[in-house]
Amino acid sequence: MRTLGVNSQTNFYSIETSKMLRQVMCCVLRFSLAASHFYPKNEEALESLGGFMSLILKQIFNFLKLLNSDTETSPLAYGLSLGIILGFAPFLSIQTFLVLLIIFIFRVQIGAAFLSAFFFKFVAFLFDYPSHLLGKSVLEAESLRPLFVSLYNMPFVPMTRFNNSIVMGSMIVSIILFPFAFFGFKAMILAYRATVVARFKGTKGWKAFTATRFYNWYCKYDELYG
Repeated sequence: MRTLGVNSQTNFYSIETSKMLRQVMCCVLRFSLAASHFYPKNEEALESLGGFMSLILKQIFNFLKLLNSDTETSPLAYGLSLGIILGFAPFLSIQTFLVLLIIFIFRVQIGAAFLSAFFFKFVAFLFDYPSHLLGKSVLEAESLRPLFVSLYNMPFVPMTRFNNSIVMGSMIVSIILFPFAFFGFKAMILAYRATVVARFKGTKGWKAFTATRFYNWYCKYDELYG
């Protein structure tokens, strides 16, 4: 049986369908192989990276489009809220993989999750020390030690790096924040649409723009290929 040790290091190594998931994984795999010289030309690595980045940018633009429309707010709010967990979790960890799996399987807006995760990576870095103190106090609690020892000796569970004080503290904070963030983001989206978007669509400039042939062409293009 392996013994559990609390890792209290203070450095923290901080994305609506199965088709999208396959595209992301293929792009990452091809880029990794090219970087490892399995592909003879570096142009193929750049092409794979470009495809991966274009997929991310497309999802971010979709998020901005949905944010300014009259669509349902829950997928956007879930995406922004799950982005908090992604931002606070280590990039290469089981919890990150599970959150990404939830994002791709369920009705979660991927672009919202990406943007939120990018922002909260910086927030998590600023809160490294408080997260370390919280995680250390939980990991060193005598009443929880048997549980942590059992988890540490289970398959795959140590890959969560839960014995790292910062990882443990950040995970606790992000899980606690998740339900509050969901309802908070949902309320902010509704308020944004009722004020900013409604006022902008009521301006003469917007009404004149919607009457142009270019706007009608864009709507048809977006309906067919968006």
